[in-house]
Amino acid sequence: MDKIRILAVNPGSTSTKIAVYENTEPVFLKNIKHSPEELAGFVKITDQFQFRKEIILQQLKEADIHLDDIRAVVGRGGLLKPIPSGVYEVNETMIYDLQFRSLSEHASNLGGLIAADLVKTLPVAKAYIADPVVVDELDDLARVAGHPLFERISIFHALNQKAVAREFAKSIHKPYEDLNLIVVHLGGGISVGAHCKGRVIDVNQALDGEGPFSPERSGTLPMAPLVRLCFSGQYTQQEVLKMIVGKGGLVAYFGTNNAIEVERMVEAGDSKARLVYQAMAYQVAKCIGEMYTVLKCEVDDILITGGIAHDTLFVNWIRERIEKIAPIHVYPGEDEMRALAINGLMVLKGELQPQVYA
Repeated sequence: MDKIRILAVNPGSTSTKIAVYENTEPVFLKNIKHSPEELAGFVKITDQFQFRKEIILQQLKEADIHLDDIRAVVGRGGLLKPIPSGVYEVNETMIYDLQFRSLSEHASNLGGLIAADLVKTLPVAKAYIADPVVVDELDDLARVAGHPLFERISIFHALNQKAVAREFAKSIHKPYEDLNLIVVHLGGGISVGAHCKGRVIDVNQALDGEGPFSPERSGTLPMAPLVRLCFSGQYTQQEVLKMIVGKGGLVAYFGTNNAIEVERMVEAGDSKARLVYQAMAYQVAKCIGEMYTVLKCEVDDILITGGIAHDTLFVNWIRERIEKIAPIHVYPGEDEMRALAINGLMVLKGELQPQVYA
């Protein structure tokens, strides 16, 4: 097999992860941390573009990675308009939307922008994004919220959910498109998706904290008390939004978004920590039950992934409530860099046709 080198770029709020893969094997991995002082001078996240790009080039140079050897640069997809799952070549329309029409200020918007700029000077490389958080394959039934002023939308951990689902399907020698799966991502946000024959037909909107509460998100809160709080005059709109995303969940209860710390509190005999942490698992299990009905009780397997999937106690709390639904498989951690690289590799090998963003 020819050696194909792919650069993956994954910008986060306080870090930029980069990886170079040679076919399916990593040859360079780096998590570049950005201090608050370094980022303080930028008004908008997109203003960080040149700063982050230069650091990436510096790290590659120090690692003796030559850009001329790169065949594709795959960036983490940003908050674009809703699109089907897949790999998209970065084009002018996408660049414009990432800069001026994104749903929200988010570091992932830089992924496609940096990828597109890096390939300008490369002879054969192309820039792509893969399975961004805005992947939308919802059934129409899932969109109806209960009032015509509102509609449920799809924003979730599409990259990791899709990668794990395809990896599992490959491991049992079946096409992903032939399976009904429930995939659970346990991270700073939690998403539970119903994968029906290759489409995520329902999923909680994890970006804004819908569904189970998580380390940083409050989850679906009681509506009337929330409305009263919003009109109490005690909080600004920004403060309420921060309660829901960023300062909700475990942060609100314990002042930390580190599930490992809460796990240690449980192990030390802290009864409040045990109650809240178990309640988070309870809500995840309840959401899995919802997706079981979405798939009409025909579920082949349940896949649990994300950082908190390393915690056997937490996973077992979920397992004891759902084990009769379908076989459970745990994929601890989230290997988004590998997922980006593998998507790029499949395109270069002709196994996957890139889609056009329009």
